[in-house]
Amino acid sequence: VQLQASGGGLVQAGGSLRLSCAASGIIFSIHNMDWYRQAPGKERELVAGITAGGRRNYADSVKGRFTISRDNAERMVYLQMNSLKPEDTAVYYCNAYYGPSAYWGKGTLVTVSS
Repeated sequence: VQLQASGGGLVQAGGSLRLSCAASGIIFSIHNMDWYRQAPGKERELVAGITAGGRRNYADSVKGRFTISRDNAERMVYLQMNSLKPEDTAVYYCNAYYGPSAYWGKGTLVTVSS
């Protein structure tokens, strides 16, 4: 199983980034997909999730700014991040889970400058 996140980088406050996560080795369409982030010195937190059926949920801190989506044909999950703030700076990870199984990929670093 491999989850490959990409799209991170350095952006000014107010800017946008789109993160991508490519999945392989799993039946992608039945897995729920989440984006987590971990800022320096802080615990990993759930940012956004999308179920296999397409239902979405967001952390309060990103509602209205971030949008999660998935493309089952391409086995991809995306996180569109708009109106970025310095407090969004973190390593972002994608996660796939189904029943008792959960998989993590390596993260991608997002740095938002003020």
